[in-house]
Amino acid sequence: MKLRKLTVLLLVLLLAFSFACKAKTEEPAVAEATATPELTPEPALDKDLAILYTNDVHCAVDSAIGYAGVAALKKQLLDDGCYVALVDAGDAVQGDAIGTLSKGSYIIDIMNEVGYDVMTPGNHEFDYGMDRFFELRDMAKFPIVSANFMDSATGKPVLDPYAMLTFGGIQVAFVGVSSPMTISTSTPTFFQDANGNFIYDFSQKDGADAFYAVIQAAVDAATAAGADYVVALTHLGIDASTSPYTSSELIENTRGINVVIDGHSHSTVECERVKNLDGERVLLTQTGTKLEAVGLLYITKDGSISTGLVKDYTEKDTDTEAYIATIQAQFEELLNEVVAKTDVDLTIFEPGTDPAVRIVRNSETNLGDLCADAYRYISGADIAFVNGGGVRTDIPKGDITYGQIIKVHPFGNELCMVEATGQEILDALEMGARVTPEENGGFLQVSGLTYEIHTYIPTSVKLDENNMFVSVDGDYRVKNVMVGGEPLDLTKIYTLACHNYLLKNAGDGYTMFQDNKFLLDSIMIDNQVLINYIVDGLGGVVGADYADAHGQGRIVAVESAP
Repeated sequence: MKLRKLTVLLLVLLLAFSFACKAKTEEPAVAEATATPELTPEPALDKDLAILYTNDVHCAVDSAIGYAGVAALKKQLLDDGCYVALVDAGDAVQGDAIGTLSKGSYIIDIMNEVGYDVMTPGNHEFDYGMDRFFELRDMAKFPIVSANFMDSATGKPVLDPYAMLTFGGIQVAFVGVSSPMTISTSTPTFFQDANGNFIYDFSQKDGADAFYAVIQAAVDAATAAGADYVVALTHLGIDASTSPYTSSELIENTRGINVVIDGHSHSTVECERVKNLDGERVLLTQTGTKLEAVGLLYITKDGSISTGLVKDYTEKDTDTEAYIATIQAQFEELLNEVVAKTDVDLTIFEPGTDPAVRIVRNSETNLGDLCADAYRYISGADIAFVNGGGVRTDIPKGDITYGQIIKVHPFGNELCMVEATGQEILDALEMGARVTPEENGGFLQVSGLTYEIHTYIPTSVKLDENNMFVSVDGDYRVKNVMVGGEPLDLTKIYTLACHNYLLKNAGDGYTMFQDNKFLLDSIMIDNQVLINYIVDGLGGVVGADYADAHGQGRIVAVESAP
């Protein structure tokens, strides 16, 4: 035990003094003239404060560090005499079978067991419907906060904007910030009434300035309530495609925030310093995804603030391990049932990259082809789409279990088929390709057609305030669309298969199909669609037709003008 405590003490000291970034970093004398001022609250700590943080765990309860590792680190920091808080920046309850089969409750149970103190909801916390979201909130033994998740009728936050935690003589406010893109990246109809009117929003209706004003009001309220430090717990991300709602842009347009703990983009950011509205440097950090790292925000008694990431941590809390094992045992037999086989590696990643580079959201992959083919096979449609964000993990060569299929399709979406014009098909392809080669969860994997994306052409897609498709007001990036070997006819009626999330609920902003005639309406869950195709359509074995990780040449990127 003494050796373990010494190891942790050394870890904490390393984090405190060797982090990539500190709030009170000294500048060389030569740089004093241009040095950026920094937030320096008056501390009243009698001992150091360690704030552990996670984001985008996506149900990875026992991978990498795992929740048992998080619990162990928390306990060891407490044993070493620190104040400790544990917070999460969203997207915890969705992404694997343990979340899907329990509609998120097992994850909340585990987070309760580990002892989380605060959470902000990510877009995927809403994937099981609004009623279930509120049930999960009530199950949590910790506050779930968001300053900008609003009741559209009242203009008031649905959740508490912030949570105030007290450590000795100081108060730390955790202000929750949800992505304004949530409406389009979860299921839009969940935020609507029976008549299709939006009854919830994320402060995106009046543009970025109004969004920043909402967050600033929450920060000001927390400060007025006595907060010595303000930590923004955000699910915004740093991807350019989500501008103007990135975490760095939030910092640039607000004041009074000390640290931003971010999520959403699955980025590994030990620490960046971003100037706020007053020119002060605010620390920005994010842990990546699936507990590959745990963040540590460290505030010393003298007010020094630093952030960094704990990686390759191997300690496990045995009680938490046992608790997780008990939950997993409840559905292990079902998950391990072999349903098919693959002779080839099926992937969403670029082969040979380390760390793995995800490409299913900006280019064709063999697993994307397989999933789209499954929808077309079961429905008999002319064309099938699958959004890249709905294909979540790869399947290695060998036996395929039910659990692996659920990991590929964890959302529980259901097969639908509509009649659609060629023009609507083209608009949908353009919507999916509007930010390529940037990642986009709405990027379309296809079956029954081929197309080119001319990435040198600027996007002409127009979106509304909810990031929903409105029109294409210029040149199309998508060209040379072929259906069954024939050019796409813009006036012809085709049958199009996908799932209810995209066709029925305008998921990822695809509004062009909502009023179309439905030929099949939510007839089969997505993971069963994939199983049935492999078993019945391919004879139980995925073979050489899907051997190329980059697919069958259905999607071609053209990077320069002819």
